[in-house]
Amino acid sequence: MTCTLFSWLILLLALTTPSQGHHFGPKSRLRYSRFLDPSNVMFLCWDFDLEAEVITFELQVRTAGWVGLGVTNRYTNVGGDLVVGGVLPDGNVYFSDQHLVDEDTLKEDGSQDAELQGLMEDAFYTTMRFSRPFRSCDPHDQDITSDTVRVLAAYGQDDTLKLDREHIFVKSIFLLQIVHPDDLDVPEDTIIHDLEITDFLIPEDDTTYACTFLPLPIVSKKHHIYKFEPKLAHRNETMVHHILVYACGNASTLPTGISDCYGADPAFSLCSQVVVGWAVGGTSYQFPDDVGISIGTPMDPQWIRLEIHYSNFHNLPGIYDSSGIRMYYSPRLRRYDMGVLQLGFFTFPIHFIPPGTQSFMSYGLCKTEKFEEMNGTPVPDIQVYGYLLHTHLAGRALQAVQYRNGSQLRTICRDGSYDFSLQETRDLPARVEIKPGDELLVECQYQTLDRDSLTFGGPSTINEMCLIFLFYYPRNNISSCMGYPDIIYVAHELGEEASDSMEGMMAMNNVEWTPENIKKAEKACKEAQQTVIIKTIDEVVENTTGWIPDIIPTPRGPCLESTGGKVEPHDKTPAGFRAKLLSLSGASMASPGSLPLATLLFTQGTLSLFLATLQARD
Repeated sequence: MTCTLFSWLILLLALTTPSQGHHFGPKSRLRYSRFLDPSNVMFLCWDFDLEAEVITFELQVRTAGWVGLGVTNRYTNVGGDLVVGGVLPDGNVYFSDQHLVDEDTLKEDGSQDAELQGLMEDAFYTTMRFSRPFRSCDPHDQDITSDTVRVLAAYGQDDTLKLDREHIFVKSIFLLQIVHPDDLDVPEDTIIHDLEITDFLIPEDDTTYACTFLPLPIVSKKHHIYKFEPKLAHRNETMVHHILVYACGNASTLPTGISDCYGADPAFSLCSQVVVGWAVGGTSYQFPDDVGISIGTPMDPQWIRLEIHYSNFHNLPGIYDSSGIRMYYSPRLRRYDMGVLQLGFFTFPIHFIPPGTQSFMSYGLCKTEKFEEMNGTPVPDIQVYGYLLHTHLAGRALQAVQYRNGSQLRTICRDGSYDFSLQETRDLPARVEIKPGDELLVECQYQTLDRDSLTFGGPSTINEMCLIFLFYYPRNNISSCMGYPDIIYVAHELGEEASDSMEGMMAMNNVEWTPENIKKAEKACKEAQQTVIIKTIDEVVENTTGWIPDIIPTPRGPCLESTGGKVEPHDKTPAGFRAKLLSLSGASMASPGSLPLATLLFTQGTLSLFLATLQARD
């Protein structure tokens, strides 16, 4: 849903009911939108300019009082910034850049870094539109980054600027998403195909990985899958943690029925090349217009493994499920066949995270030097256009870093504010090229302050994972490239005896996890030699070894100097800043003193536009 569609409803109401305030002139379309609360009272639209580093918001709230929008952090709203505004009974508007001193108190910033573009109130809604820089020079303004952003929204039922916890909401949003399905081409000859588990009785266990093998659509010529979306059974949404579709090599002998993916029958873990993936918080994903998943040729897989991870934390009995993935495909071909490369820390108990740690880093190395040999044919340069990040509940940040000839080349993707509840496929702002011989390093940061025992790598939600899926083209046969450290070396560095990997894992339970030993363990895991496991779609596996390189942090860009005030004297001004750039609005602003004329022009112009639109549709 775009903001334009929702605005038509607001517009129709405004034409039939009195409205007042600081009205909107002609304005640019905002591409992205989302409801912020469970009752759909607060509707947010936004858009951004990556070059100018300015973001524009429009907040529409079902209230006649004040409204507020800002950014907060993971743990507390205290310190969060909140831009507030409203329309007084006499038609005058108020608008201010503020921050939360405590859970109940707002204070105006000394530096006013939000630019008002419109405030309007009618019988149903208060609507506020403003822009702000990604990063201002005011320390009270939290940055808008390519990370997950925790959007803070609030409103009042009148114009008394008082916080009511029942009217405060925080929602994790990936604000700087690059594309949106509404902006992409949708073929008219689209065919829909569902890959799903039917009437599966969810076990009463905390964690279940259910797998089955299903055929892909049978087509007489090549087609491309260009979009997928989760198909979640009603009332079971909270139990479905993730859904993965793995392509099977044509030489695989596949079992029938539904069984535990990683249980007694190893056949149900066959097929390891991820085709598409969905996780909690994600929505549909449409590939860029020049890439798709190829089906229908002798080189394409005929079968897939459907994996659904259920988290039945309340051990509910008698729950049946028919969830899966819906695929959209078409004979209209795209330029490139896409593939997915799985990177990270190989998921098994050698991956450990100590209890009671504020921050613990884990690393998984990939060396691409064997890709061509294992692929069987020359591997062209990989063009990465998207990614999906995945940890479990202790994960706080992830990044994938690229190295070439021993030097750090770039950070491919990252999220320094990862939220387990928002795992969605994201597009890169620019495509990244990976050449044969490059090294790829995944770093995951964890926090376990709420745990008093070790967390091991594993499939359960209370275990941990450290994975990044890269979406790329042109497709090759490599399905995954993941690493893990020499656990024997790590045990010895912690003063424990171990002669094999099993003893090394068991030795971690003997360690007293003091802050000193936590730092020692993190250092040992980074310095230990990594075993790198490379796997193909046909389940061919080869190992190599390597060492974890250092990661050079990416410096932050300069902040934008405010035109609306000065930074408080007691705050440190950042060393680098630049003049404030033009905002993304394109909106004309009417002054409160000219409201009658502005109202008339707004109504006449909008009504004419609306009537013209209706005539064009007839």
